[in-house]
Amino acid sequence: MANLPMNFEGIEQQSLRDFTEKAYLDYSMYVILDRALPMLADGLKPVQRRIIYAMSELGLAAGAKHKKSARTVGDVIGKFHPHGDSACYEAMVHMAQPFSYRYPIVDGQGNWGSPDDPKSFAAMRYTESKLRAYAETLLGELEQGTVDWVPNFDGTMEEPSLLPARLPNVLLNGTQGIAVGMATDIPPHNLREVVNATIHLMDNPEATGRELAKFVPGPDFPTGAEIITPKSELRAMYETGNGTFRARATYVEEDGDIVITQLPYQVSGSKVQEQIAAQMRNKKLPMLEDLRDESDHEDPTRLVLVPRSNRVDVEQLMAHLFATTDLERAYRVNINVIALDGRPRVMGLRDVLAQWITFRLGTVRRRLQHRLEKVLRRLHILDGLLIAFLNLDEVIRIVRTADEPKPVLMATFGLSNEQAEAILETKLRHLARLEEMKIRGEQAELAAERDGLQAILADDSKLRSLVRSELQADAEKHGDKRRTKLVEREAAQAIDESTLVPTEPVTVVLSTLGWVRQAKGHDIDPASLSYKAGDSFKAAARGKSTQQAVFLDSTGRTYSLLTHTLPSSRGQGEPISGRLDPPDGAIFAGVLIGDGSEKYLLSSDAGYGFVAPLEAMFAGKRAGKAVLTVPEGAKVFAPCLVPAAGKALVAVASSEGRLLVFPVADVPELDKGRGNKLFGLPPARGGLVDETLMGVAVVPEGGKLYVQCGERRMTLTFNELREYHGERGQRGGLLPRGWRTVSYLEV
Repeated sequence: MANLPMNFEGIEQQSLRDFTEKAYLDYSMYVILDRALPMLADGLKPVQRRIIYAMSELGLAAGAKHKKSARTVGDVIGKFHPHGDSACYEAMVHMAQPFSYRYPIVDGQGNWGSPDDPKSFAAMRYTESKLRAYAETLLGELEQGTVDWVPNFDGTMEEPSLLPARLPNVLLNGTQGIAVGMATDIPPHNLREVVNATIHLMDNPEATGRELAKFVPGPDFPTGAEIITPKSELRAMYETGNGTFRARATYVEEDGDIVITQLPYQVSGSKVQEQIAAQMRNKKLPMLEDLRDESDHEDPTRLVLVPRSNRVDVEQLMAHLFATTDLERAYRVNINVIALDGRPRVMGLRDVLAQWITFRLGTVRRRLQHRLEKVLRRLHILDGLLIAFLNLDEVIRIVRTADEPKPVLMATFGLSNEQAEAILETKLRHLARLEEMKIRGEQAELAAERDGLQAILADDSKLRSLVRSELQADAEKHGDKRRTKLVEREAAQAIDESTLVPTEPVTVVLSTLGWVRQAKGHDIDPASLSYKAGDSFKAAARGKSTQQAVFLDSTGRTYSLLTHTLPSSRGQGEPISGRLDPPDGAIFAGVLIGDGSEKYLLSSDAGYGFVAPLEAMFAGKRAGKAVLTVPEGAKVFAPCLVPAAGKALVAVASSEGRLLVFPVADVPELDKGRGNKLFGLPPARGGLVDETLMGVAVVPEGGKLYVQCGERRMTLTFNELREYHGERGQRGGLLPRGWRTVSYLEV
């Protein structure tokens, strides 16, 4: 900034680009270092560290009484953390929730939230808090010269730059955070497992991440559940510090019911209930009769699923729920921490433990050095006191007669300033002969302690042995058994929706305006249903609720929808265009139902058509698929079912009263296209079409053909149709006089 150009008024000038770049970088580094990422040393973010330190300063140790949380929050934001009180209190609550922290640091009294809604905690004016015993592992050595102290935000007091953690808290409780350009996701782990891995690395500095993964096989959630990711993937995750794993709820069977006893980390039981209930409402779980929440204080998680019968496949049902609800969840791991050099870095398990061991050895060395200095200082004072007791009469004479006794004492007995000051501060009651014995006893004890401290500081192996024993003692005191099981399982697969739907006969009804609905049973009369004003019956298809309904539009495109997803016939249905994306102006010509093996005759009034399997008409997209090529201006006829057996006939009628009948076997089978000529229409003359097709039908062997002519209907038996037999592509024979104004054909 000193080299920046200045204007005539002495104001520094800087380009907007340089200023914004520097401002953004400064902000991003602040967010990374002072808000979002934890320190590797103590595993805490600044707000967490300040809360813990402020509570210790308030005397809120594990053995003290609870105090109002507002008192703590006030101290934190007033002395160390000048930010919002709600954010500070939320961080404090998080450290108190046993379902959020594997080893909670704060002991809360009152409403501190629930697993269903972690943010449902009461206001800080209602709750009370103090530190838990685990906090002693973070604070116990704070006043023993183990950490550096820095000024607080206004420079009126000092705060620790970090806490002298005796355990690798960064792995034990884990953390999450989003900074600028980076994030961290560290899952919680088991204390005893992490300590065992740490001790192994101390004893074997060349140990690999794969070896350490034997001691720390995976995360350990406070809520239990089970991790189903293969061990090989977990090992790879710990070697790189990046990866994902999946956790799944646990359940037991009790008297035919399914009881979910543990949920994955950070999963809400009420949300899981909503997800399952929604499937039950949508009839996607027909094998489930009831769902109850029997959770209480004794059983924090107890969700009871009641199957409809004892024939329900429990494993299949639970696999479906694992795949479609939060009962199974994936977790991202990104061990991004602020390393000992003050820089953020993604580390594997070995690097984290190696750096933490370096930090711990340095901390213990500082603690021992601090204690050694105090011991040496005390021994120095005791040496002076002992000289005074051995020359008590002379000391008393000097004190009584000298104007400035301190320099006289120092000159007479060769004392230091501290020794002379200590002699002068000694009370008369301590001049007894017994005090000399106490001094000599204290000297012996401190001398032994001095020798021990110097021996440890001079021998790295002894220092490591001390750290190892302290780790083992803390692990014994604060550790517990693993809660989260490690069970390799395949990722859950949802049950095919069609298998969940009961197989029932249904009739799908399509209206002229393109409204669709489905009615149970095959014995309904579609034309008698209620339709909107200006609408009427168009087409119907009968099939099963588990089959797909295929819709054909006037452009020759087909669309498919699962039959059971269509609205009920109790109402007037819904516009099919709301579920599909047909071309503008397209009109739906017909509807089909089947499992895919059925065959249908597709045709248009241009005189062309072909037989297509229903399977070729299934479309997975809303926009459908092009199946029938329709010439411009031509009309698509409703599809005609081709019988699987027998010698069925194709009947084609024209506007001139001609009827052509030929075997359906003469029509080619295609998946898509225009097809072959069915009826020989004469070419247009002068741009005008004299004759068009009025209908196409497929008559099964032994069936009847109904020819609608205005208000009258002619019935032709299968044998009577022989009179109109011809070759495919011909014009056929004329119908009797009075029956030549054909409207449509029907079977």
